[in-house]
Amino acid sequence: AGIGKCVAMDLARRNARTILACRSRERGQAAVEEIRAATGNPAVVLRLLDTASLASVRAFAAAVLREESRLDVLVNNAGVTGLPFAITSEGLEQTFATNYLGPFLLTNLLLG
Repeated sequence: AGIGKCVAMDLARRNARTILACRSRERGQAAVEEIRAATGNPAVVLRLLDTASLASVRAFAAAVLREESRLDVLVNNAGVTGLPFAITSEGLEQTFATNYLGPFLLTNLLLG
C-alpha cells in the first residue's frame, strides 16, 4: 500500500521485473494482481519478507541472490510507527528492527 505500491506500479509500467516484498501473502498477492492488471506486466512477483525478523531478511536475500540474475534497484520502504513497545523473537525492539536493522541487513546482504 502507499508509497511502496506506487513505486512498484511505476517500475512495472517501465516493464521492469518487479519483486514485491511483503509480510502478508494475501495483501501482497492482491497488490501483485492489481499491478499486473494495471500495467500489463506479467513479471511482477511476490516474495514474503518481514524486516522485523533478521531470519526472514536473510532468507529473502538468499532467495533473491539464488533466483535472480541481477538486481538493479532496491527500494527500502518498510516502516512502522506508533506500535506499542514489543520485542521480536530475536530479542530486538520491533520498531527499530523493522525500520532500521532489517533494511540495513537486507541492503548489505544484497550488495554481494
